[in-house]
Amino acid sequence: MSVPLSQMWTVASYVLGNKLRGVERYPLVLMLEPLLRCNLACAGCGKIQHPAEILRRELSPQQCFDAVDECQAPIVSIPGGEPLLHPRIDEIVTGLVQRKKFIYLCTNAIKLEESLDRFKPTKYLAFSIHMDGPREEHDHAVCRTGVYDIAVDAIKAARQRGFRVTTNTTLYAGIDADRTRQFFDDMMALGAEGMMVSPGYSYEKAPDQDHFLARQQTVSLFRRLLHNAPRRWRFNQTPLFLDFLQGNFELECTPWGNPTYNLFGWQLPCYLLDEGYCDSFAELMSTTEWSDYGRASGNDKCQDCMVHGGYEPSAVAATFGSWRGFLSTARSTLGLRRKRKHSTAESASPQVVPPTDSRPASPRKRPLAQLPVLK
Repeated sequence: MSVPLSQMWTVASYVLGNKLRGVERYPLVLMLEPLLRCNLACAGCGKIQHPAEILRRELSPQQCFDAVDECQAPIVSIPGGEPLLHPRIDEIVTGLVQRKKFIYLCTNAIKLEESLDRFKPTKYLAFSIHMDGPREEHDHAVCRTGVYDIAVDAIKAARQRGFRVTTNTTLYAGIDADRTRQFFDDMMALGAEGMMVSPGYSYEKAPDQDHFLARQQTVSLFRRLLHNAPRRWRFNQTPLFLDFLQGNFELECTPWGNPTYNLFGWQLPCYLLDEGYCDSFAELMSTTEWSDYGRASGNDKCQDCMVHGGYEPSAVAATFGSWRGFLSTARSTLGLRRKRKHSTAESASPQVVPPTDSRPASPRKRPLAQLPVLK
């Protein structure tokens, strides 16, 4: 686990404070999408499929600040779209730094090197670089040749300027585990502070629906990827979440842990599902039927999801909120967890099983077609 001590202390204090006050549901990371347009058209992305008039719009800095102040999460992730396309993204970041929020600006890095002068190095800002594996796999995933090399150069430039840099890797069916392990070595050699890894989720609007992982495929893949992981690998995630991906620790989804705010308002129920929007964070938290989501709910859309958005907050809460979670984290951190003997079946290449998607949209929330146009 590679997270600055100041950030770890802030998150731990925040979680324990909510526990002591008896708060059952609280946000950990705000997913703030200031725009949805992008300079790539990745086959696995469900964001850029919106109509052109939507892709031309963006949130103002004040709208972003209001959402952050309302939510009060200690961490703000800024995805998109490509946030560096926002003409006032530096203004947004400056305002969040002033609020002492830990920011992960998620970028494909195409515009990062030319944008570095717009930002100042600080412990509160990390550039989270989208890197979906080695050069060939990454360029295939983003549907453009040469993007991997651009991103590598941008990482080097950002590190030379003193910026925090992490990587963000989404994995799909059919990847080569050995090549991906070498990719982890390469990211560490570049000076990345930590890596975030997650299985892909089957966005309804994504053009490619054939390479998302079912739950058992995810477990099998991550057991191969992380088996006897060398200590030089640093992950920007909790050990419990990595254990969860390998089937070694049970977690239930906490979709409220990563609320999303974008052009349309507060997204119901999470960053991955799109079942309508609320006008305020308070409305999202108080009116959503949270028991309808997560694997235990029986919701078809949630059965194969093991994405960090819903489960990393669960892992953080378990780490700092229970002795079992804390001790499991300590064992994983110290390398004391008993190694599993994986069967031949677990080591085989995962077979693609298309995810089911039969749950209707919630009638209680405003569908996208009825949303007002934001100026």
